[in-house]
Amino acid sequence: MTVRGRTALVTGASSGIGAAAAAELAAHGCQLVLVGRDQRRLAEVAERTGGRALAAELTDPTGLDRVVTAARRVDLLVHCAGVGWAGDLASMSAEQVEALMAVNLTAPVLLTSAVLPELRRRRGHVVFVSSIAVVGVRDEEVYAATKAGVRAFAESLRHLDDIGVTTVFPGAVRTPFFAGRRYDRRFPRMLTPQEVAAALVRGVQRGRAEVFVPAWLAVPARLQGALPGLFRALARRFG
Repeated sequence: MTVRGRTALVTGASSGIGAAAAAELAAHGCQLVLVGRDQRRLAEVAERTGGRALAAELTDPTGLDRVVTAARRVDLLVHCAGVGWAGDLASMSAEQVEALMAVNLTAPVLLTSAVLPELRRRRGHVVFVSSIAVVGVRDEEVYAATKAGVRAFAESLRHLDDIGVTTVFPGAVRTPFFAGRRYDRRFPRMLTPQEVAAALVRGVQRGRAEVFVPAWLAVPARLQGALPGLFRALARRFG
């Protein structure tokens, strides 16, 4: 799908990968509807990209309805909104579990479902930002589960022949998710949001079903699917 001249709705556009995706899409000639929770930062992104800012909470029915209304005549729906959580699962509250599920999985499912008739009519494209955590990551069990759910949802949508679907699987990215957390691995290095955004747009334009960032992360992902026992042994050894 050529993005130039298209209208894209980007969620999570006030920071991180969402803000970077907005800038990358604008550079490729896209018209933008930018959705986020931080009104001030969203307005700054909108000013830089020429997009229309829409401050809304996707987990709130009223906010979701406003976004669905704004999504009319949208060709490209880019799901970047997400929250993370890492720590001992036993210390995670029910409220924290529900928040991750609501933002990372329920909201993109509901928004896609509501916008789907318009996207199919326009033969549009949907992008989901998942995570390499779909392979299973220690101390990120719920987060990994939400991202794996997004992957399965996207895969199911691919049975429709009148829309395109791309799922992006980044490694560790320098976003607010890592604020206050140490990342002391030399390898793999932490990515910038701009690197993920560039790979995202390339994936859409090339019609890619899945995009791993960096590309070599496809190897452990395939290994985990084909030989889960070996993958777990290697993860314990080198993780």
